[in-house]
Amino acid sequence: MSLNYYKGDLLIQKILKKSLPKAYYEWADNELSSFGESCANEINQRAIHTDREGQPRLIKYNKFGEDVSEVWVNDGYKQTVSETYKRGIVGYVHKEIPALGHKGNYVYSFAQGYLLSQSEPGFYCPVTLTMATALLLDRYANEDVKQRFLPHVISTGEINLYEGATFLTERQGGSDVGANVVHAQSDGDTFRITGEKYFASNAGNCGVAMVLARTDGASKGSKGLSLFAVPWRREDGSLNGITIRRLKDKLGVRAVPSAEVEFQDSVAYLVGKQEKGIHYMMEALNLSRICNAVASIGIMRRAYREALTYATDREAFGQTLTTYPMIQDTLLNMAVKLEIETIAIFQLVSEYDELMNIDSESSVCEEAYVRLLIAILKKESAEQAIHFSHEAIEMLGGNGYIEDFVTPRLLRDAQVLTVWEGTANILGIEVLRLMSKHRVHHYFEKRILQKLDNVSLEWDKYSEQIKKELHELVRLTTFVEQADELTKTYYSKRVAKKMLDVFEATVALEWAAEGESREKRVLERFLKQTFNQDGSFESAEHVQVDFNEIIIREQK
Repeated sequence: MSLNYYKGDLLIQKILKKSLPKAYYEWADNELSSFGESCANEINQRAIHTDREGQPRLIKYNKFGEDVSEVWVNDGYKQTVSETYKRGIVGYVHKEIPALGHKGNYVYSFAQGYLLSQSEPGFYCPVTLTMATALLLDRYANEDVKQRFLPHVISTGEINLYEGATFLTERQGGSDVGANVVHAQSDGDTFRITGEKYFASNAGNCGVAMVLARTDGASKGSKGLSLFAVPWRREDGSLNGITIRRLKDKLGVRAVPSAEVEFQDSVAYLVGKQEKGIHYMMEALNLSRICNAVASIGIMRRAYREALTYATDREAFGQTLTTYPMIQDTLLNMAVKLEIETIAIFQLVSEYDELMNIDSESSVCEEAYVRLLIAILKKESAEQAIHFSHEAIEMLGGNGYIEDFVTPRLLRDAQVLTVWEGTANILGIEVLRLMSKHRVHHYFEKRILQKLDNVSLEWDKYSEQIKKELHELVRLTTFVEQADELTKTYYSKRVAKKMLDVFEATVALEWAAEGESREKRVLERFLKQTFNQDGSFESAEHVQVDFNEIIIREQK
């Protein structure tokens, strides 16, 4: 019997059934069943080949010595591209699903991303960039630019696909985007881009890249940047003044070509208003951060399944590993954290979907709240992806360190997720910015209290535990509000972590209140391992009972 990442995951099925209208869920359930099987089998095998033997390669010159700057990818990679995009991972966010007669949403798209990342998070990066490109074109491009590129970017097979890319990073800037110097010169109805982008992912594979550049007379810093859609090739098929200096030799996510790219009088199309580029790109960055979090829980899920399967089958000293309390404890901690973090991230996705709905109006507070959740969940999930990969390697012992097993690749791929779309330090500063500009911590407290008050009285014991932690958060944010700037930055990650713990605990309580005895045990276990309120000890027998109720019961 072949593996199926979707059919074998009851949690994601429950989340989707709760999140999607009935007809949409039934369609998505069928689609994801097929995609989940493909991810666990063919796509997984292609991912192994790409990582070990079929990595992207730069073909710099042709036989005549001309600079062609082509990026070779293997045939399996191309098959994954074709299959994934045809299933609407990008397209159905922006256009009608033929079988349903209405547009899809991010919940369905991110469910696909979650399954895909269990096989190949390196391939989910180009998908993320294409999603960001589609968002920017759809929301901010004029009709001429939109019609030129968007139908290709959201193609599901009816026309040629243009994968997307977002090029921000320059050598002298890095996270300091305001230091960018790539120049855009007006040329009638278009512009000409000249300069270098130092870390350009999906280079050579993208049909159009979204590029930040500075026009003549623009303001200094990030506020002077404009956004441009730059096609990789001209209509005659020749390069659009773009050359690739080299591909980056990366620790992980080797499936995605990341390059140093040079532009020389490349034709570019302004997207939105001049000197508003950083605002547009930051909106795309928030979408990419959610993709990052989804990739993280995909890696967490794969690492957990590898650890559980190995421990269930492996014998040591006459017993299977899962009979030992310390093994049970490790798997329990992984199972509980994974479950709550997955629910929390898909709750965020639902909030983001509502925010992106053009027919709905949202307050500044609600927008800031969603941005806050994006920051704290991206930070936490990326760190947990590394932790889960480490735990899986340790569970497999020496085998876990051997490239014949998937665990080394999981760790290599997970490591970049703490860097892409903002490090923990950058995300901590984002939390401070939201506190200062929008007083988001007060709105956060209000939303958490509303959630806790909506849970029935029989859950008061747990609600009061979370309120106690919320009170500690308020004490911390009150201190940080009044502190000097250096002290604020010193505490920024601590604030982000405390907010995350309170939010996920509240999510766990809501989930338990709607669930059964198993979900109540998950809640209790989550509160204990997150806060350890009473500092009490537990017996091996209690660990065994929780292991049977939370893990074994779910498998059955």
